[in-house]
Amino acid sequence: MPNNWKPRSGDPVPEAVSSMAEELSISRVVAGILWRRGLRTLADMDRFLSPGLRHLSDPGAIPGLDQAARVLARGLDQGRTLAVWGDYDVDGITATAVVKEYLASRGIEARHYLPNRLKEGYGLNPAGVEALAAQGVDLLLTVDCGVSDTQAVARARELGMGVVVSDHHLPGPELPLADAVCNPRLSDGPCSNLAGCGVAFMLMAALDRLLPGSSMDLRRLLDLVALGTVADVVELTGQNRILVKNGLLLLKDAERPGIAALKEVCGLERFAPLSAGRIGFGLAPRLNAAGRMGDPDRALDLLLARDLETARPIAARLDRVNAERRREEQAILEQAMAQAESQAGRMGLVLFGPDWHPGIIGIVASRVVERFYRPTIMLCAEDGRLKGSGRSVEEFDLYSGLAELEGLLLGFGGHRQAAGLSLEPENLEALREGFHRVVARALGGEPLNPTLKLDSRLGFKEIDQGLLKELEALQPFGVGNPEPVFLSPPVVVRDYSVFGQDHVRLVLADEQAGAVLTGKAWRMAASLPPEVLGRSMSFAYTPKLDTFRGAPRIELSVKDWERPGQVRVNMSAL
Repeated sequence: MPNNWKPRSGDPVPEAVSSMAEELSISRVVAGILWRRGLRTLADMDRFLSPGLRHLSDPGAIPGLDQAARVLARGLDQGRTLAVWGDYDVDGITATAVVKEYLASRGIEARHYLPNRLKEGYGLNPAGVEALAAQGVDLLLTVDCGVSDTQAVARARELGMGVVVSDHHLPGPELPLADAVCNPRLSDGPCSNLAGCGVAFMLMAALDRLLPGSSMDLRRLLDLVALGTVADVVELTGQNRILVKNGLLLLKDAERPGIAALKEVCGLERFAPLSAGRIGFGLAPRLNAAGRMGDPDRALDLLLARDLETARPIAARLDRVNAERRREEQAILEQAMAQAESQAGRMGLVLFGPDWHPGIIGIVASRVVERFYRPTIMLCAEDGRLKGSGRSVEEFDLYSGLAELEGLLLGFGGHRQAAGLSLEPENLEALREGFHRVVARALGGEPLNPTLKLDSRLGFKEIDQGLLKELEALQPFGVGNPEPVFLSPPVVVRDYSVFGQDHVRLVLADEQAGAVLTGKAWRMAASLPPEVLGRSMSFAYTPKLDTFRGAPRIELSVKDWERPGQVRVNMSAL
């Protein structure tokens, strides 16, 4: 699908950036990238390049957090029995692990409850709360859930429990009547983009100040926080960048046995550095597979394992479950793609398979969005109702869109880009029609193309290992901090070949600079034909350091290219 191209910022980079680059001992190319991403002062650039823990906000910046810490401290001082209720995804599991490991370090044993996705669904439920009460639990802390679970929280209070809700999901019109509710989304502040595990970490930092005895070095928990934050696909800027950047160092060292075992089953060396991409495509899916297939406790057991002998069998099991999940995902994907093709005239897609796995449809929805670039809802049948997951494109707020269709739904929740929902079967067609209208009203009647944002022009002569090292300092890449993409000058395609199933290898010559580099266009053989051989054309690309087969060498990851006669971007803005 052709991309729209546009500069990451419409304003040209000012000459003053050169002096900023000199002050920070970085190239003007990298300083320009930072400037285009909104870092317009020397201090902002320096903090981005060196995101030390000293830059973390005070936990009290999160609305309700100080009260939440006081309620927990008071309850623990009274000898109450605490249970942590988490979510079944990586964010919820790591948040649960953060709390349990912190409390264990202070000599406090906490129980936990991770709901079975297939039997219980997301969030608190009254039956689970009642089961905890029967076990003697009288203090309940939620992590990564709870802000919408008013009935379950009310039931917990009826049973005499103290209740603290910590969450990061968008709150509804009514907050649960808990003893404390802490959620960064309750106001716009420096912590508003934290994942659930980030909120849990901040809450434990505040609790640590209130409990008697020796404090814990909470930095030991940052590997869990980085793992959950990356997996939850929140913005990797601001506070999240600080937490993840520092947590990635711990994930590289893999002192936690569960992380070491997880890296092994991913085919990685124990001390291999991890990027956000490797977490998102390697570690996280194996942890998520446990919850998606109904057994999130296995993932928690792995993260809290005390030795490799315990961790390795669990990691191997999760690897097998993930392989099973991938096979089922492929079968669902084929059916979903066929349905999407049949709805070519709709701006928003609502796809349904009665036997689709509820733990997998969210992943498939993301794949459908990648293919068709339209907001997509996928539904399956469960206990006489329809249950679904939705994913969106950058331009459409899925949560707000579902709010307009609330009358058709039994419930919904989530974020701008991802959401869950349920409805009665008789409302399926009405949802299809309504979702199409809501998306069309927001985006117009013609399907959109994805936009590729370019950071700057970059000739091949400017690319060396020094620049690539500087670009690595911009990691971790993800939402809010995408990998830089550059525009080449016109270059000549000197060689063309297809490898694998549909990947293209190119040899590109920047004749003005006298430089030749290899480029790879992944999964693009169908759209990048052999006829480009010998042509002069511009490419959008990211330079990489390829260490495969020994000596490192520079190659280009091709993102897109200018077709003959196309003018894709305002060159003056680059």
